[in-house]
Amino acid sequence: MLSFESDYLTGAHPKILQRLAETNMEQLSGYGADRYCTSAKEKIAQACGCPEAQVEFLVGGTQTNAVIISTMLKGYEGVVAARTGHVNTHEAGAIEYSGSKVLTIPQKDGKMSAEVLKQYITDFYGDGNHEHMVFPGMAYISHPTEYGTLYTKKELEDIAAVCHEFKIPLFIDGARLGYGLMSRTTDVTMEDIARICDVFYIGGTKVGALCGEAVVFTKNNRPAHFVNMVKKRGALLAKGRLLGVQFDTLFTDNLYLNISKHAIDMAEALKKLFKSKNIKFFLESPTNQQFIILENTKAAELAKEVTLNFWEKYDETHTVYRFATCWSTTEADLAALNKIL
Repeated sequence: MLSFESDYLTGAHPKILQRLAETNMEQLSGYGADRYCTSAKEKIAQACGCPEAQVEFLVGGTQTNAVIISTMLKGYEGVVAARTGHVNTHEAGAIEYSGSKVLTIPQKDGKMSAEVLKQYITDFYGDGNHEHMVFPGMAYISHPTEYGTLYTKKELEDIAAVCHEFKIPLFIDGARLGYGLMSRTTDVTMEDIARICDVFYIGGTKVGALCGEAVVFTKNNRPAHFVNMVKKRGALLAKGRLLGVQFDTLFTDNLYLNISKHAIDMAEALKKLFKSKNIKFFLESPTNQQFIILENTKAAELAKEVTLNFWEKYDETHTVYRFATCWSTTEADLAALNKIL
């Protein structure tokens, strides 16, 4: 079966596997207290143009979102997210399970706007009963969004300005950050992300690593005793070296961005392929996730040879499906899809 189901279907980039094999017999301290984690943190801080950045490694995206939100919020606060935000839709209630409510606001193409965020918080404090409600204590966005769309630099700065006005942190979920940074239409850099937000993470799981995410606290604002709280929440890897080696490799010789660019090149080719077949797009995505509308009988026929990723119902006879390219997508994969279509 051919599959564009997601961007973490294959294992890890060969250079990562090579480094893991080369370092396999080294005896190293656990829980991230090893030289590879130290080296990776230094390289990430340099890539962010933020030498004071505090970098920590966690095992996966859901754990990272839950840990960051639960450790940065006070007990009476929740996190504001677009209704389509990942923490609200596809994390099995992990945020609420860790004790923090997701406060949803309207979105457009997967994005929240500074205006809607400001109105939501203003209305909250204008409510005479707000002491009986969950306080907005953080704004959460993902870049790219759940729909593969991107924020412009100005949009990010405007959202950050609202957060600063109300003294709440801006958290950027970067599970697919590399694919956003290498989009042909973006004006946002890694340095911009670090400058604008209070905390973000660099996704490894979806961008070439076997597993792992690198959390970056950009304002000397890492919660006290963070490692203790990560461990308490089950997100600390004893063999932290596995994450250190992987991120050290990803941030050597620009590998992270180079393989992300490859995924974007493949996504652009995929778009051309769909357009040549007169397939309709659900929205315009400039990243590695493409959303197409298929007639249900056509989708059923296609599913015999291609693993499809259901996204949402479009109408009674059509459905939206996601196709994702990644660092390991090949021209042969696209040729095979072309033949099937």
